[in-house]
Amino acid sequence: MIWLVTLLACFGLICAEEPFNHNVHNGRVIGGHDSKPNTWKWQVSLQHDSYNDNYFYHICGGSIIDAFHVMTAAHCVLSMDPTEYRVVVGEYNLYEYDGSEQFIRVDRIVVHPGWNGDLASGNDIAILRLADPVYDNGYVAIANLPYPGETLPHGFTCTITGWGLIDFEGNVPTVLQEAPLDVVEHSVCSQGDWWGSVALNTMVCAGGDGIISGCQGDSGGPLSCYTNGAWRVHGVVSYGPAGMCNQYKKPTVFTRVSSFMDWMYSVSLLLHLVALDN
Repeated sequence: MIWLVTLLACFGLICAEEPFNHNVHNGRVIGGHDSKPNTWKWQVSLQHDSYNDNYFYHICGGSIIDAFHVMTAAHCVLSMDPTEYRVVVGEYNLYEYDGSEQFIRVDRIVVHPGWNGDLASGNDIAILRLADPVYDNGYVAIANLPYPGETLPHGFTCTITGWGLIDFEGNVPTVLQEAPLDVVEHSVCSQGDWWGSVALNTMVCAGGDGIISGCQGDSGGPLSCYTNGAWRVHGVVSYGPAGMCNQYKKPTVFTRVSSFMDWMYSVSLLLHLVALDN
């Protein structure tokens, strides 16, 4: 099972490296539908320039956590050279320039120290420091986050958003997709006929109905849940089953943001202080 999970990470990132229109590659959440423009304002497209020719393409999602920082998955970091990346905020249609986008280069990358490249070991989270701040143009917003240690009850409905593949054949739409996913509590997701031992307490499982799921290209993006009077990013897309993404009893698995709040705050503060020194 661990081998299958690892295979998915590699397969997904390789598949993402195929550029199109304004230098990005996109897809969608499986079983989802077009989101309404200007709805998921904290959603980010993380883009990579692998040949240093200023030709960027979408590889992962992410979430704006403050004006200078974006949260994504550690496995989305293909290189620790920040000059190879940019983020696009205010994005909706990856095929077109909508006028709502901000294209911002990455200045620094911090991957969780517990990340070892094995998705089943967890800690699949990273923070990107931006070279310039996100400004409020009416199409962006800072994500609300959960309380430290907060968990969601079994069956609680959240929303996954992203530009991941629509199916295993690689069919793609043009705009940001969204879909509802029901949380599968850890005591269920860790059962042998679900994800078993590769589902950790520091993860959130959601889906598993065999119809709706995240897929390659959604990695790093948010699981947004309406809790305590606001939409909050409770998860970062981490992994799913190898092969067909929407498999029964194999829900999409997210890094549980509430398990990493102290680390995130310390990293943001450290990067801010480093930027002041420079």
